[in-house]
Amino acid sequence: MGSSISSICSAVLAAGFFGSTQLFAAAIPSPALLVLDKADSSLAIVDPATKTVVGRVPTGEAPHELTVSDDGKLAFASNYGARIPGHTLSVIDLEARKEIHRVDLSPMGRPHGLAYHDGKLYFTAELAKLIGGYDPSTNKVDWLLGTGQNKTHMILFTRDGSKAFTSNIDSNTVTAISTSGDWNETVIPVGKGPEGIDISPDGNVWSASSRDGGISIIDPATDTVKQTLHIGTKRSNRLKFTPDGKHVLVSDMGGNELLVIDASTGQVTKRLHIGRQPEGILVVSASEAGGEPRAYVAVSGDNALAILDLNTMEVTGHIATGRDPDGMAWAVRK
Repeated sequence: MGSSISSICSAVLAAGFFGSTQLFAAAIPSPALLVLDKADSSLAIVDPATKTVVGRVPTGEAPHELTVSDDGKLAFASNYGARIPGHTLSVIDLEARKEIHRVDLSPMGRPHGLAYHDGKLYFTAELAKLIGGYDPSTNKVDWLLGTGQNKTHMILFTRDGSKAFTSNIDSNTVTAISTSGDWNETVIPVGKGPEGIDISPDGNVWSASSRDGGISIIDPATDTVKQTLHIGTKRSNRLKFTPDGKHVLVSDMGGNELLVIDASTGQVTKRLHIGRQPEGILVVSASEAGGEPRAYVAVSGDNALAILDLNTMEVTGHIATGRDPDGMAWAVRK
């Protein structure tokens, strides 16, 4: 009898342990929607199917931008800081739900834009007027390149990796950087206060100016502005193309609107009043979402994300996050 009871107890304990392991695994969905809550200094892990937060990970103070490794296992956050400039990056193990490295960038201050490219994390440091490279495999910053531009804010790479572009807010410029050889730089004058930046499917770079309500369209073959649009925003914060390349989304933080622009004509086709202070935009294709294409817009003043149906360009729901959401990423484990 004792041995039977012992066996039963062991089986129950094993089942309980196995069940809790399953629950823990289920709590980290794939895909996962990742959101940085600046005022909470944390990363929220959201199940996009249930629209609920299933986990949180502390970061450095006031994290702004977020990206993930190609295998979906690591997340990287730039800890911008609040009143005191930040100088760290958070490296987060998503399966373990914990920060595994706090990368000290001192004396480089105000890390912001992030891009994961060819196995390395690239970041901007606004106060140092540069971009840098961090190697997750060695946990070291092993490369730096000065831009000489004030408040180098965002960074992105072309699809073939041959060029990188940065938006430089206080210099009113975009820097085009050839990644071959000596990483040569070309400084391109654009509108006032460039922040949001993205690359169209045909390779053109669109830069949204936060201080004059304009968009500069850059030809990457010549690294010159070939067209300027005037969209009448009060403070353009982010700009993203839809997966099909037909539309451009611009968050107007000052006007509390999300603008939908026809990419072929440059005309504003919709102005959506989605809440207070829309900031970060994450666009997810139909294949990534496992259904219809959508966009998530961080409505920082309402502590929520707005969900935009990219077929109808209508808001279909909201997700409650933490305080002051901004940077987002889509993580798929491979």
